[in-house]
Amino acid sequence: MTECQAPGAAAPLVQAHDLAKVFDVSVPWLNRVIERRPRQLLHAVDGVSFDIRQGQTLALVGESGCGKSTVARLLVGLYEPTRGGLTFDGQDAHAAFKTPQGRRLRRRIQMIFQDPYASLNPRWIVEDIVGEPLKEHGIITDRAQLEERVGELLRSVGLSALDMVKYPHQFSGGQRQRISIARALATEPEFLVCDEPTSALDVSVQAQVLNIMKDLQRQRGLTYLFISHNLAVVRHVSDQVGVMYLGRLVELSGKHQLFGNPRHPYTRMLLDAIPKMHDTGRSRTPVSGEVPNPLNPPMGCTFHPRCPFANARCKAERPALLQIQGVKVACHAVEEGRI
Repeated sequence: MTECQAPGAAAPLVQAHDLAKVFDVSVPWLNRVIERRPRQLLHAVDGVSFDIRQGQTLALVGESGCGKSTVARLLVGLYEPTRGGLTFDGQDAHAAFKTPQGRRLRRRIQMIFQDPYASLNPRWIVEDIVGEPLKEHGIITDRAQLEERVGELLRSVGLSALDMVKYPHQFSGGQRQRISIARALATEPEFLVCDEPTSALDVSVQAQVLNIMKDLQRQRGLTYLFISHNLAVVRHVSDQVGVMYLGRLVELSGKHQLFGNPRHPYTRMLLDAIPKMHDTGRSRTPVSGEVPNPLNPPMGCTFHPRCPFANARCKAERPALLQIQGVKVACHAVEEGRI
């Protein structure tokens, strides 16, 4: 149970439990034999657990390469987990994806990709792009009904039905991302996985797209997993925030708790790096040090080489994600009261 879930409340719509994904990034077998090199395994996601309640937004933040996008692909079934699983509306999602009934589940879970320039087929007109899920899932087969439905979807994201006959290159970046959102909404999903949907857009356009997404969430009761490295965006859209570092969650709490009283040293460093209007002249602590090589992560707490509070225990023992004063934190210093 998350800290925002009251006793007796309905079960969360989305429950990830101990999700892990390991990629074999070794050189070819013959090279390993000749050069006597061991296999190399990349632990992209390593034991991530969280819940998302119906109609709420969980944001995942962290530096590039921390495993956020891998989590997104695990949730929509593009990757199969090495360990752990996903429960969606009470059923094992990854088991269901492999069955004939999996198509029904995929209608309920959709994804908005990061780059609107790469995620739309440049040879297709908008009608074919947005209408493809409707035809693929057999929702609409009649041509006239398809045109009408695509027009409704385009209007719902602030575009015109007249845009159906255009190609992606005829739109701006923000308009292309609206087309991506319309495509994701075509099957009337309940859960949307949004992998940095505004990072490729100008700031003013980001606000427009985010406002559309929030309006759609209110109107349709959508549940979001929102992935971003932009903390200002996260503050605007989220109900809960999970902070990831080298494939693991290091802090998971409500938005107001995280921004008002960050607990993990890494979260503090991320927030302290944001320029603030009224803090002119105050010395700030930038995010110091480099992210360790994920193929050879440090022993113990993987953040200890960059942490000002690290001690011998941090260097030897990996901290578990514990509930401490209503917030889930994986940090020995917080657990021991040293921070």
